[in-house]
Amino acid sequence: MAMMSEFISAINQISAERGIEKEEIFTALESAILVAYKKEKFSGGEREEDEFGSNLSVELDRETGEFKLIATKEVVKKVKDNDLEISLEEAEMISPSVEVGDSVQIEMPVEDFGRIAAQTAKQVILQKIRESEKEAVISEYSDKIGEVFTALMQRMQKGEVVFEIGKATALMPPEEQIPNEFYRLGDRYKVLLKDIVDSQMIVSRADPKFLVELFKLEVPEIESGALEVMAIAREAGSRSKMAVRSTQEGVDPIGSCVGQRGIRIANVMNELGEEKIDIIEWDEDPEVFVANALSPAKVEEVNIEGDTATVTVADDQLSLAIGRDGQNVRLAWKLTGYKIDIIGSGGEVVKKEDLEENKSDKTDEKEE
Repeated sequence: MAMMSEFISAINQISAERGIEKEEIFTALESAILVAYKKEKFSGGEREEDEFGSNLSVELDRETGEFKLIATKEVVKKVKDNDLEISLEEAEMISPSVEVGDSVQIEMPVEDFGRIAAQTAKQVILQKIRESEKEAVISEYSDKIGEVFTALMQRMQKGEVVFEIGKATALMPPEEQIPNEFYRLGDRYKVLLKDIVDSQMIVSRADPKFLVELFKLEVPEIESGALEVMAIAREAGSRSKMAVRSTQEGVDPIGSCVGQRGIRIANVMNELGEEKIDIIEWDEDPEVFVANALSPAKVEEVNIEGDTATVTVADDQLSLAIGRDGQNVRLAWKLTGYKIDIIGSGGEVVKKEDLEENKSDKTDEKEE
């Protein structure tokens, strides 16, 4: 008896600590114990399992914590099925006014019911705790999507990195990882909370927003609004371009992001490993913006027609403007939104399409 009321006080405690409704635990226990009992009693029987025990239910006394197995039986003149029916004479002993066609509930004697109940109860309660932890994650982190957290690397699982953030577990799928970055067990990494899907936190290091958030941590002017990040183009692990503009007199957009002796940008790059970062000054004049975006190359002239910018550079700047494997110009058109064709002063023309083909040849080889 004392044993059982301990069980109720355990449920009370879990309910209080975890904020799970007691009634929710009780009803979950009742249905789980019934399933467990039916499984143990009727598996391998002659009958179908669903039909077997379809008239059984479990009741948990909310005060004493005792479980009862109840069978609902139909009152009949002549019993054909002992499990589902009861004769009128027998039923009258339980309740005198009963008639044929009524249903009566009978408590069933069960010898090892306590053991089944105890095993099942433990699983159900653990399950409920897990669910409540998941809900706690959702409520704690759902308004923090887009923020950066420090995460502890726990393990790899099917190519995904499993991190711990506070008490919560977060996953970083392969496409959110920085290529050729190796995640070491027990090391800490900064990650962007990208999304919560089915109460699972999804984090990223490859997302362009991650880069913006890292700069926010280093550059108070972005946080205060004196600097605005206008656009970003990123090839994670390799190179990025970030366009910024100043909203306040006397604030130098590029200098603020780079920091004295390059300390701020160095801190961001340390977090990213090998990735190179170009800080570009945004300009409302698209021709100036396109010229800036091709930095470090020096541009002689920009002509914009529709969504294409034709850029003239000196011959000695041509390969710099295009960049290795066309990366510089590719990032520039992602950043500005213009297709960029480059003309050398000697008349050599490099169109966006040529670079696209180049790029796809290379990536195809790599992926296969």
